[in-house]
Amino acid sequence: MLQAFTASLLLITISELGDKTFFIAVILSMRYNHRIVFSSVLAALALMTVLSVLLGQAMSLLPKAYTHYGAIALFLIFGVKLIVDAVRMSPTSTEEVVKEVEETVAEQNSKTSIPILGKILARYPQMGVWVQAFMMTFLAEWGDRTQISTIALAAANDPIFVTLGAILGHAICTAIAVIGGRLVAGRISERIITGIGGLLFLVFGVTAYFQA
Repeated sequence: MLQAFTASLLLITISELGDKTFFIAVILSMRYNHRIVFSSVLAALALMTVLSVLLGQAMSLLPKAYTHYGAIALFLIFGVKLIVDAVRMSPTSTEEVVKEVEETVAEQNSKTSIPILGKILARYPQMGVWVQAFMMTFLAEWGDRTQISTIALAAANDPIFVTLGAILGHAICTAIAVIGGRLVAGRISERIITGIGGLLFLVFGVTAYFQA
């Protein structure tokens, strides 16, 4: 149980630093209230974590050998992919991600909302910010490597401790993004973080192989 908690905490924390959802929190926190951004981003990530754990538990209904070796394969494949991605990344990859997120935020702000919803959000602007941050984060996280890793962990480990570890990891990264803002983002090398994440995936893949 403690191993499941530690594994999910480490994987999520390392994977989320420098990820697109991390920079969404950074950019939005520079424009809006920190508490609103933190609560909305974390709520989206927590919901995604719960859904991922449920998917992992559904997979656990398969024969144990399938889920065990399936999780190992996912960790190893993602580990190799992340290391290859890190090698291929340009030194300015972090700036490119920030620019992409800024463009996405600007595009979301310029879109016309559904009439009734638009009136409600216009009357309660803080709710509008919360909904915007929530939706952007949730959509960006769908299909992300942290979602896949959470599914794999939940399929082979205690779901409660995987959930707790993952949500805590998301909370740590979101707090860093919201409090540190662009100062922290400017010191993060996506290339290095991606490489470390790849190594971590490989370590957990090898460790899972020798588990009973």
